[in-house]
Amino acid sequence: MDHHTVASVAIAGSCLDVLGSLYLAYDLLGGPHGPLRLLTRAVTYSILFGLGYGLGLGLIFGVASGLAIGITVAVELNRTSKRQDHYSLPWEALFSVIRAAAFSAALYPQVGLRFAILYCILLTGGQLAAYARGVRPSMQYTTSRGPEFTRALIISTVLRTVGYIVAALVCSAIVHRLDHPWLFATRLGVVTGVVTGIGMAFSPHIEYYADHLPQRLMGVIGVGLMFCGFALQSLQYWLAVFDVRIT
Repeated sequence: MDHHTVASVAIAGSCLDVLGSLYLAYDLLGGPHGPLRLLTRAVTYSILFGLGYGLGLGLIFGVASGLAIGITVAVELNRTSKRQDHYSLPWEALFSVIRAAAFSAALYPQVGLRFAILYCILLTGGQLAAYARGVRPSMQYTTSRGPEFTRALIISTVLRTVGYIVAALVCSAIVHRLDHPWLFATRLGVVTGVVTGIGMAFSPHIEYYADHLPQRLMGVIGVGLMFCGFALQSLQYWLAVFDVRIT
């Protein structure tokens, strides 16, 4: 087993331990008005988007884009949950840059620096145009126990898919880096569009449980996360016990 993999597993275990301790310290963090609701949203959205992007576009893309989208979407929806409004356009521009930069950084090993920078600029511009027209994560904010596929969500998903495909083709035409630009652009656009659309369709379900998680359940989740973290951290020692060679 590669030593980088062992180190990554140990780091993941430490992160789970920290996350589990935060859930156990729910009361100390301010109860229902503390930061744990935001953390619950960020973790849930990051996992949801990370798995979708990872399955469609690879591990690196899944981790980078999952974290960027999960955290920024959680921040936006957390504000909507509390104040029933949205951030100003400069803040939304910052969120757009974060997401676009994460996408481009994940693509950089495949497409090169010039393609990644240009793609980041195009994605940022596209997201700002969407925000200006009222298309944002909170545009259909509600809390319910099931997904909601509204007409506005379907239209925005189609436009997002087409936009990502066109942006990738424009970058390919300018940079001339890829051997099969149409195949690459189509895969990139379809995966990002569909995963984002499905993720936002399930956001009412996530929002419902983020606002209604009972205190005892949070404690159970915290204990479970800490046990998972302990198991991952102990992997390196089990490998030593069974004399598994680490390269």
